[in-house]
Amino acid sequence: MHALFTGLFMPARATRPRYLRLDFGVKSPSIDAQVRISVSIDPFCMAMNSNVSGARGSCLLLWFCVWGASLGVVEANPPAISRLTLTNGAPQLTIFSDVGVTNEIESATDLTQTNWLVLTNLVVTQSPYQFVDSTSPSASQRFYRILVPSGFTNSAPTNMVLIPAGDFDMGDTFAEGESYELPVHTVYVSAFYMDKYEVTYGLWLRVQSWSATNGYSYDYAGSGKAPEHPVQSIDWYDMAKWCNARSESEGRVPSYYTDAALTQVYRTGDLDPYVNWHAGYRLPTEAEWEKGARGGAAGHRFPWTNSDTISHDQANYYSDSTQFAYDLGPTSGFDPAFNDGVNPFTAPVGSFAPNGYGLYDMAGNVWEWCWDWAGNYPSAPQTDPHGPDTGSTRVGRGGNWNYYPEHCRNSYRFGNSPNYSAQNIGFRCAMPVQ
Repeated sequence: MHALFTGLFMPARATRPRYLRLDFGVKSPSIDAQVRISVSIDPFCMAMNSNVSGARGSCLLLWFCVWGASLGVVEANPPAISRLTLTNGAPQLTIFSDVGVTNEIESATDLTQTNWLVLTNLVVTQSPYQFVDSTSPSASQRFYRILVPSGFTNSAPTNMVLIPAGDFDMGDTFAEGESYELPVHTVYVSAFYMDKYEVTYGLWLRVQSWSATNGYSYDYAGSGKAPEHPVQSIDWYDMAKWCNARSESEGRVPSYYTDAALTQVYRTGDLDPYVNWHAGYRLPTEAEWEKGARGGAAGHRFPWTNSDTISHDQANYYSDSTQFAYDLGPTSGFDPAFNDGVNPFTAPVGSFAPNGYGLYDMAGNVWEWCWDWAGNYPSAPQTDPHGPDTGSTRVGRGGNWNYYPEHCRNSYRFGNSPNYSAQNIGFRCAMPVQ
């Protein structure tokens, strides 16, 4: 069942109204009729006079905060308009909604209308958010409502989480690492999905089996200590092709291509592919990876936020407390829980607590290769950076089971040739919000 909220955009009047009319509705996919409840209450909101030039004329704009839950609607968090203001003469709505769902924003000039005008369908990437109605026909009054259309939940794909859009400070905020972790700079990243876990050996094999009969070939077969451990011993090119195979095996449009026109899917060979950033599974950009690792928090050394120290209770890495004061591991060397004497000493994915976004193993276990060529950071703010256009080494992040705690820091950058393969390098996938 979907909750509807209708805010009243009232015409100007000489005196303040004695009451405010709010119109609510409840709509169910199984019921054609819409039930509306109108209540008259004493004014409880701020009112302001706004002289608007153009066809809209002068109006009195009221704003208020009402949640659909007050109607006793079954849905836990229905979308709600919390405020109406004017932006350059056009109504601006502030809307609260669950992230990851589709909001259908509609308007009407009369509550008796049966055909509401659909202004937009959009996927919510952060809440609250603002929507400016710059397209509705001019009228002396206007009503708005928000609903979640049936079949448009846009929930995250299986075992992926939504990383919301927003700014973060990228780089070494502790000024303790390498020069290539600086300067710290502000980066805006659009919303995207990211695998909760590093790609497991079991998942690698399932997709690889499908791809073997669908035109794909790889440099390395891949390896893993067990199906639930991360895949390793593959190179960057294998990962990119496997991302395409994962997409195609699920009926999705792939991300990587061999031509600029994006018509020839990348399935074989070693090359620097062209990218459709709006489709399919792919390697995360370096900025996406670091934003995901920070888990929505700022100023922390590691993916967790309860401390800026590390131990084997939090990650699978090579401990050395004599060199690093923030390493609280009681046992030097490999994590004893996973050191069984048989290389590699990887851990099953998800062996440690997730970060604030619900991502596991963003520190330790295996390096995670990203899309970007290695290069110097700019000092100016960036939006959705993809790294340098060319290079000789690709960037990896997160540290691994046989590297020191410094390599597990959120800002540490590892680089190697894209045809390099080792028992401590793996990956996880990203996907655009579509």
